[in-house]
This record gives sequence, C-alpha cells and structure tokens, in this order.
Amino acid sequence: MYGGDEVSAIVVDLGSHTCKAGYAGEDAPKAVFPSVIGAVDGVEAMDMDVDSTKANSEDSKTESEKEKGKRKLYVGSQALSYRRDHMEVLSPIKDGIVSDWDLVDNIWEHAFRSCLMIDPKEHPMLLAEPPLNSQQQREKAAELMFEKYKVPALFMAKNPVLTSFATGRATSLVVDCGGGSTTISPVHDGYVLQKAVVSSPLGGEFLTDCLLKSLESKGIKIKPRYSFKRKEIRAGEFQVEDVDIPDTKESYKLFCQRMIVGDIKDSICRVPDTPYDDKSYSNIPTTSYELPDGQTLEIGADRFKVPDVMFNPSIVQTIPGMEKYADMIPSVRGLPHMVMESINKCDVDIRRELYSSILLAGGTSSMQQLKERLEKDLVEESPHSARVKVLASGNTTERRFSVWIGGSILASLGSFQQMWFSKSEYEEHGASYIQRKCP
Repeated sequence: MYGGDEVSAIVVDLGSHTCKAGYAGEDAPKAVFPSVIGAVDGVEAMDMDVDSTKANSEDSKTESEKEKGKRKLYVGSQALSYRRDHMEVLSPIKDGIVSDWDLVDNIWEHAFRSCLMIDPKEHPMLLAEPPLNSQQQREKAAELMFEKYKVPALFMAKNPVLTSFATGRATSLVVDCGGGSTTISPVHDGYVLQKAVVSSPLGGEFLTDCLLKSLESKGIKIKPRYSFKRKEIRAGEFQVEDVDIPDTKESYKLFCQRMIVGDIKDSICRVPDTPYDDKSYSNIPTTSYELPDGQTLEIGADRFKVPDVMFNPSIVQTIPGMEKYADMIPSVRGLPHMVMESINKCDVDIRRELYSSILLAGGTSSMQQLKERLEKDLVEESPHSARVKVLASGNTTERRFSVWIGGSILASLGSFQQMWFSKSEYEEHGASYIQRKCP
C-alpha cells in the first residue's frame, strides 16, 4: 500500500506545449514550464562556457545542465528566457507522441529536482498520456520511471479520462484543444473508446503561427525581447535601439516570437459568432496591444479570423505565408464536424449522453466565445432528438490544467491506492505488464 497520508503521489502531465507537475491532492500544479529544451552542441558549448560564466554565475544554480554527448541542455522557463549563442530550441513531442526520450528524461528531471525539489524514489508517480499512445511508448515510460528514477509505484492514465474525472463525470465527450493538436475522445464509464478518437493537428501553436504570419504580412515586425534595448529619454518616453546578435538560431528566435504572439492571441482573440468572412469583418473596431518594444498594434479582423481556423480550416489558405500547410488543410475538418464524427463512431445507445456532456479542456479551449460558438454550430448540425450541452469550467486555470487536476483527484482517492503498478510487480513481470495494470 502506497497511499498512506505521509507520502503523496506526484502527478505529471507532459503536454506538447507545457509540462505540468505537482502533488496529488492539490488544486493546481506547482511546476508549469514550457516542454521544449534549449540545446547547444558540444563545440560551441566549450567556447560559450568562458563567456557565460560571468553572465550566469547567479543563474546557473537553477539550470539542469547535462553534458549529454557533448551537447548542453537547458530546461525551464528561466533558462530558456536567457539568449545563448548557437542555442537550438527542440521539442521532444511530435503530433502528441514522444519522439525523443532523452529530452523527456531531462524535462522530468527538471520537474522533480529543480521545481518540486523531491526525490522520485519516495513518491508514486501518476503520468498522463495521450489517448492514442502506443504500447511501446507506455513501456518505455514505465522502464524510464522504474529503472532511472526508481519510483516505488506508477500509474498511467489517459488525458480524456482525467479531464472527465476533474468534472466529476464517468461518461463524456472530451474536446481537448492543446498546444500541438486537438483531440476528441469519448469516455464511457472511465474508459476511452479508442476506435472513436478523432484528432487534428490544429492546436494553439498552429493558431499562434497563423497570427504571426498574418501580422508579418501586414509589415509588423515582432521583435523578440533580446533583440533590442530600451532607454528612457524622458519620463515615460523610451528610445528603442536594435541589438545585433548574429549567432542566434532561427528556432530560438521563433520560440521568442511565439511567446509574444501567443500572449496577443490569449488576450485579444475571440471566436466569431458566425463563420468568418472578409466582408462582414472588414470594418470591425480594432483593439490595441502594446508590444514589448513599445510599438502599439491595432488588430481588427485578425482577432476573429485566426480563431475561426478551428471551425473552418480552409481560411488558412487566405493567410499569406501559410502556404506550406496547403496540402494538409483539405484533410482537416472543423471542430463541430470532428465532434459529430467522433459521436457517430460510438455505439447508438450512448450518443445522446455524449451530446449532453461535451467537455472542453486544454489551453486553447479558453479562447473567448469558443464554447458558445461550438454549442451553436452543434445545435444546427446535430440530430433534433439530441440535447446538445457543451460544458466548460468558467475558470480558465481549471480548463488549462483539467488533465492535471483530474490526475490529482484520482491519485488522492483512497479507493485508487490498490491500482498502482508497483516496483515489485515491475521486477516480476517486466514493463509489458503496464498494459494489464493501466488499461
């Protein structure tokens, strides 16, 4: 039995955009940081150490720096916000599935040692995983957890199930709009119906890219924080000077621009009530937003156009600079159609129940008016006998962290404690036993 009152479990939800980690039983994750890693290759890392020891003396204590095959890795929002020469920004996750375990290992290490300050040997771990995770992915995760971190017990739960638990339901249709993708999964009695899971690559980061390209096409330059200095000439008046830094990698520049544009998106974008078209939104009042370098943007139609991509992906073709996605777009459907498709793949008996409990989760779902628009579109499209109800927590923190919160609830239940996959079972049956323990 691991449950006792003394040792609380650790819940980790590694998403495509952010990693959330914290103690079970709490209402929000303690550690939230980007799930990307800055990497500097060996040769440059050697030269860099000389320069950066001066700049980083107070900073270096917080970073988990690893000499991994001569490349230096920087994890966490603090380490990533400091610009380094030749630093590439790498993501361990492609299309919601882990592609680089070495990076994931570093992210976990950072979460446990630097953020939560715990020794993983002493805490059971609950890991959230995407609904379409393959068997070898799960076994690899179990192996890493038991062999490297020596955890006493482990459980892997599917994202949609945890979201469902967070709202206190056992049956629901979970619409998870994350950073890298949008996934729609029906959950019935606490199990995901695998055959009816529908996903699309349109997530928060895709929308951020649309907005970035759209602003650039209008001649607006998004300057990352590191590329300028601000001098105060008179009180409240600033002069901006550009700083020339040739060794910055493109991926790091893009990472910094996405941070800024992501904030613009979160603060002013909203989903239009009716499908977007240029005519009706051409003379919409603009909203202003001040960039870090002091220039003020006036954003009009774009604040409606970009979010509408979720509902009508073909709009992407009208955004200059997004041509590389042209061949992908015809196969991608809008949100309401994906919901309908997922429900129609389910058994007839549970369709009504799914229609009446559609849950919104994930960071992108807290976009203004998304819930109202989705409900309106589904009411028009769905069969008349169905009562459509889209549920979303009014609290944006809860929507962003719904998976983590569900994990926190699950891992702290007394009745759950017999479900853990323990270290002794792992040693007896091997990693493949996780399929039996965590359906």
